[in-house]
Amino acid sequence: MNAPGIDPDVAVAPPQPAAPGRPATPSPGGPSAASGASAGPASVTVAGGGLLGMVLALRLAQSGHPVTLLEAAPRAGGLAGAQSIGGLDWDRFYHVVLLSDARTRTLLDELGLADRLQWGTTRTGFYTDGAMHSMSDTLEFLRFPPLSLIDKLRLGGTIFAASRIRDHRPLERVSAIDWLRRWSGTRVVEKIWTPLLRSKLGDNAPLASAAFIWAIIARMYAARRAGLKRELFGWIDGGYAIVIDALQRRLDAAGVRTLHEARVVSIAGEAAGEAAGAVATLADGRRIVSDRLVSTLPVPVFAAVCPTLPQAERARAAAVVTQGIVCVSLLIEQPLSPYYVTNVTDRWVPFTGVIEMTALVPPARFGGRSLVYLPIYLPQDAPQWAEDDAAILEPCIAALERMHPHFRRSQVLDAKVARARHVLAVSTIDYTERAMPSLVTGVPNVFQLNSAQIAQGTLNVDETLGVVEQRLAELRRAMRADAQADR
Repeated sequence: MNAPGIDPDVAVAPPQPAAPGRPATPSPGGPSAASGASAGPASVTVAGGGLLGMVLALRLAQSGHPVTLLEAAPRAGGLAGAQSIGGLDWDRFYHVVLLSDARTRTLLDELGLADRLQWGTTRTGFYTDGAMHSMSDTLEFLRFPPLSLIDKLRLGGTIFAASRIRDHRPLERVSAIDWLRRWSGTRVVEKIWTPLLRSKLGDNAPLASAAFIWAIIARMYAARRAGLKRELFGWIDGGYAIVIDALQRRLDAAGVRTLHEARVVSIAGEAAGEAAGAVATLADGRRIVSDRLVSTLPVPVFAAVCPTLPQAERARAAAVVTQGIVCVSLLIEQPLSPYYVTNVTDRWVPFTGVIEMTALVPPARFGGRSLVYLPIYLPQDAPQWAEDDAAILEPCIAALERMHPHFRRSQVLDAKVARARHVLAVSTIDYTERAMPSLVTGVPNVFQLNSAQIAQGTLNVDETLGVVEQRLAELRRAMRADAQADR
């Protein structure tokens, strides 16, 4: 098999003969390699250089495949990428590691970063009915004013019942709201569960199946069990930027060719035969040709750039509801509260929660200042996508002043707004059956591996790594089957 072909300004490959009856397809400005039938592992293009794409490219390279990784941004990393705020380099979006996140901890160890993982206990707050409440232990839970004793018993029973469920598939057939109302009652759903669903799904919350909330409960329950019933969270000293940098060095050492600012605008699979392979066309006109292509792009993006995707698969892609996020980061002079997470239930607040990193990370790591994230989870048609940073920031800062009387906007030292249009696929009713994409597509030599294939969890770093771990053997088998068909 041949190494992936790229434009001559990166590497030059000799033109390949066309298959009978098919014209050759040189790339603009010069030839690009096409797949041959020589022995050896197939060359693979991985489209999408987020954390999933990077780990997938590394695993394929470690198996002997020549790999090219394509990333549209100037740096790889995707949602795990960093930003500079107030002279501090830290994550664009908030991340936390749980004791139960075994795959994340294994990757850190593999990259020589195990000593960068630090642990701390945290507290949780609720802002409801215009007041702040702590709900960090059993006693505070029992004192929580918005709920009666019966409400609290039903809430605890719901969590316990969910933690005992092992098969999520029946939960896909009922909405999260209906399932929670049956177990917890209307008041608990209004005061607790609906705000929590909105904190992750925004206006898409009513579309979620019970499998979504079950996955959240199961993950947090496992974390508390591993942490001896404490809210013990982990953070990476230096942020995920050091993970991405270490991963990129491993990719380089493994021979992976990484192309940045390489936005894919078209994906095509060639028919089996002498010139069997897959082609990714980039925005600048370059054509990347390899034996196989694996897309880690969000489902709607992949469907848009792969015009020959069969209609049945296109219909499944259209059934995937993707959730976006606009995330405000504020570097402020002093902490807002002692809570790592403040769940917000009042609908007038423009953000869906407050994540204060310095309730977990020692403030000295941020020069004595406090780093706060204000996530706003949005559907694809939300008007906020068209708003500039100032229009996003103003109502968020005003809301913080109202929630925290001691806070003044003059305390904001720097502010950033990060946007990601396709963050997660909402676990809708009958998601696995109706919408979840398959690994093998109907386009020859083209495969799809992305976070929309998380069937029994929510989007986080550990589940993302799990997609690669769980599907890699299947991908290798499918690529071998395509190779046999090519012959």
